[in-house]
Amino acid sequence: MTDHTAWRAVADLYHGLFTGLILRAVVQRSPGDAADLVRRTFRRQHHQRFLPGLRKLGLSGLPDAIAAAQYHYLSNRIGGVSVEFMPESDRKAWVRFPPPRWVWRDIAICGIPSEVSTAFLLGWQAHNGVSLGNPRLGFVCTKQTVDGQPGLEGYFLEHDHDLAPEERLRFAREEEAPDFDPALAPTLDPAEWPSDRLAKAHRNYAMEYVRSSWPEAIQLFGHDTALFIAGGAARLVAMQLYHKIAAELGTSGATDAAGFGDFLTRLAAAQDDSVTIVHTGDATIVRQDRWRLMDGNPAMRGPVADIWTCLLEGALSAHNRRLSLRRTDELAWTITPRSAHPPRQ
Repeated sequence: MTDHTAWRAVADLYHGLFTGLILRAVVQRSPGDAADLVRRTFRRQHHQRFLPGLRKLGLSGLPDAIAAAQYHYLSNRIGGVSVEFMPESDRKAWVRFPPPRWVWRDIAICGIPSEVSTAFLLGWQAHNGVSLGNPRLGFVCTKQTVDGQPGLEGYFLEHDHDLAPEERLRFAREEEAPDFDPALAPTLDPAEWPSDRLAKAHRNYAMEYVRSSWPEAIQLFGHDTALFIAGGAARLVAMQLYHKIAAELGTSGATDAAGFGDFLTRLAAAQDDSVTIVHTGDATIVRQDRWRLMDGNPAMRGPVADIWTCLLEGALSAHNRRLSLRRTDELAWTITPRSAHPPRQ
């Protein structure tokens, strides 16, 4: 197993966690609540990543419409997303996300309402002009895949007047993006972006969706409801993906508590984290020593750790349904045969 394989496994897991979260919010809450969660998630990402990303990708100093579109092209390609960039002028530049849509994993797109897709645009694209200090820059959406159209597409346009907040995103379904010409698209300098950096950035791209969405779910819905929505999704996704992820991480395949400890050790390493494992009798004690996902957000560590525990429970149930997991500290868990735990009162 290479580091690149392990990093792809982590990206696959986090990708599934985000898609599962939004689907569960649609089903267990409402399309409107799911849309609100998506808008808040992408706005959080926007504030944290957009301007630093422009500098990191070498896009500072370009005309605003071009810079915005090139940012979406390059950052999404790094994340493994199919995306196109078509410039028309310094004041108008298209981006198009052709099928298959990465964010709504596989056939999960069938469960994504139109308003949830629109919320993504409201959170990100419609706010680019605000962040760039250009009140004339907006986004015009011409197609949405979830509506049965051939991709999500639209263009950044610098208007001749300042835009009111409700004008920053508008729809023009009768328009259609021009054809993509790769020769006009920006590229990354391979000297600055070698394969290891690209592979890690691909992993980080997927992790960012969870880093943003789980805290937003807690703030939007409250702890208990967020645990039901996000924690429930994490449990299901972990059950569904466990065997695939475990194989890609190169685990031994042992189905005892020690085997699950091996899985957690490899998962942590693939996230640039570390865990301490202690085996005592038929129990395995796991303590996470670092949690990169919550770096810079200490107030959310405990509530997000509640959701993370649901993920571990789901993974363990797929690993061996005769084992039980008990959380003993914020980031510490004990795995034992199920009969070794007294029933909860």
